[in-house]
Amino acid sequence: MNARHTYTSREFNQYVSEAKRAANDGPVFITDRGEPAHVLLSIQEYRRLQADFISLADALAQKGTEADFDYEFPAIDLDIKPADLS
Repeated sequence: MNARHTYTSREFNQYVSEAKRAANDGPVFITDRGEPAHVLLSIQEYRRLQADFISLADALAQKGTEADFDYEFPAIDLDIKPADLS
């Protein structure tokens, strides 16, 4: 079961043991002023995520058949204004 657990920073400080137990069921989100600020994971989940990760530099350095990979560049939101050349 992958339940979603959320604690405010204050709740997390009061219920650390409970949050650690909840992390065994899935990620625990910790908010700061109503916004997600941190995620608590079990060590097993963290290691699983790390094992699946390959950096772009490592992917580009591959040779042979493993060099064929799909990479999706992260979207960025830029607020670019045109230069005033007058």
